[in-house]
Amino acid sequence: MSHWLDYPVPPMHLEALYGDRLVRCFVERPISLFAMFEASVARAPDAEAIVFDGQRWSYAQCERATRHLAVRLAAHGVQRGDRVVMLIDNRPEFIVTLLALQRLGAIAVPVGVREQRPGLEYIIGQCGATGVVVDAALVPRLPESGHGALHTSAAALSTTMARLVIGDGADEVSMANLLGAKDAGDACSAAEAAGTDTAVILYTSGTTGNPKGAMLTQLNIVHSCVHYEACMRLQASDRSALAVPASHVTGLLASIASMLKVGGAIIITPPFKAESFIATLAAERVTHTLMVPAIYNLCLLHPSFAVADLSAWRIGGYGGAPMPVATIDALSERLPRLLLLNAYGATEATSPATMMPAGQTCDHADSVGVVLPAADIRVMDEAGRELPAGETGELWIAGPMIVPGYWNNPEATAASFTAGYWHSGDLGSIDDAGYVRVFDRKKDMLNRGGFKIYSVEVENVLMAWPGMSEAAIVGRSCPVLGERVHAFVHGPGALKDDAALRAFCAARLADYKVPETVTWCDAPLPRNANGKLMKRLLREQLATMI
Repeated sequence: MSHWLDYPVPPMHLEALYGDRLVRCFVERPISLFAMFEASVARAPDAEAIVFDGQRWSYAQCERATRHLAVRLAAHGVQRGDRVVMLIDNRPEFIVTLLALQRLGAIAVPVGVREQRPGLEYIIGQCGATGVVVDAALVPRLPESGHGALHTSAAALSTTMARLVIGDGADEVSMANLLGAKDAGDACSAAEAAGTDTAVILYTSGTTGNPKGAMLTQLNIVHSCVHYEACMRLQASDRSALAVPASHVTGLLASIASMLKVGGAIIITPPFKAESFIATLAAERVTHTLMVPAIYNLCLLHPSFAVADLSAWRIGGYGGAPMPVATIDALSERLPRLLLLNAYGATEATSPATMMPAGQTCDHADSVGVVLPAADIRVMDEAGRELPAGETGELWIAGPMIVPGYWNNPEATAASFTAGYWHSGDLGSIDDAGYVRVFDRKKDMLNRGGFKIYSVEVENVLMAWPGMSEAAIVGRSCPVLGERVHAFVHGPGALKDDAALRAFCAARLADYKVPETVTWCDAPLPRNANGKLMKRLLREQLATMI
């Protein structure tokens, strides 16, 4: 907590939550996501709330659109506690749908637009959805009547679920027709919310087995937003670029909910292309981003980055992967006013659990920052015993941002939570000064002849090779040593010399950590919709090469 003494962190006290948890909570706080939005509407109704594709909407307009959409949803039978799937791309209607569901006391279930029919079928059935709001272009993706177990009763989608389509058609939903609708008065008053009510269900990526539905409560979301506001010093004048999927915890919390909390503007950017993204940053005077390091690196490589007016940009948050030191140095040289802040979190942590205090990134480039004020992180061994400072173990995370569990999945909840601590599956350490380091996923750590190898250390060295854009290591099966180190690298401007690259690594790493084989990839390394590297696909590719 000492790292945050100079920050506007509200007073805290202990509260008993979810039966077995005693956690620090902010004493004075909004009750819900919708309450935060209503407060921003009341403070500055004419302030810009959303910018998209050359159009702009104020907070008052968003409130009106939200109210009218809530009326339409209620007319379709949506009520308090219902789960409604949102298959909506990054656009204003995503935000308005989220808020309309909160107004009704319903539970939003955002799903990534890259999800295919089998995944949608599973999610709809697992959460028992009673409605779906879907982009017009994605309607064919929905399960058809009679296909799959859409509910436990296997009822047909067409006869059991309300459906609203986002689009410009006469019977479809758009910002234009919501704002043009006649005022419904008090036909749909806002539902009262409790802090422990589930507000959103976000399904994890499900890299091993079916995805799990993390239940984000109102209290989780509020504390995450207050952390962002205090520790990034967000204010109403901030303008955040939404450059990651809105359906992901980072887009939902770091850009959307945090801006709604402070009354800032959400700038919805088009699908990422460096030139257009940089142009948007400049034209919209963006002040705040939270993205994966790869996007920052792609911006640096584009010629327009050197000349664009990015003087308004003051917060460059990043997470999901380490930021190479070379990238940090290049960004700091080009934009000395930009605060680069690493953050670490997860869906189950409602986004951040750690953040780098301002001005500390260069001195602690290998760290994900320090524990947030209301959070607690412990480093645990395999037997569930806490380890001392500096030792490596699994990070267990607690606090008011940690979800109470997974929807309708008591077995997964019991396996992943202990006395309010969520088992992250990440290997890391905390030093004497409180700085947290994340070395690897437990499942991604390599073991070469009994020597443990953490991916991050090797990948950081590979990224220091001139012209390198991306790097990842995976284990190559070996009957003698168990695993050998194989590197997948992508660097269009890099010298493709395996021997020279290995020599470069050998001068900076212990010999057993040096990649013995290298694959130079013409295309970028595979990532999921949230920008995270998909090492499973790299392992599968390597298996076909051996």
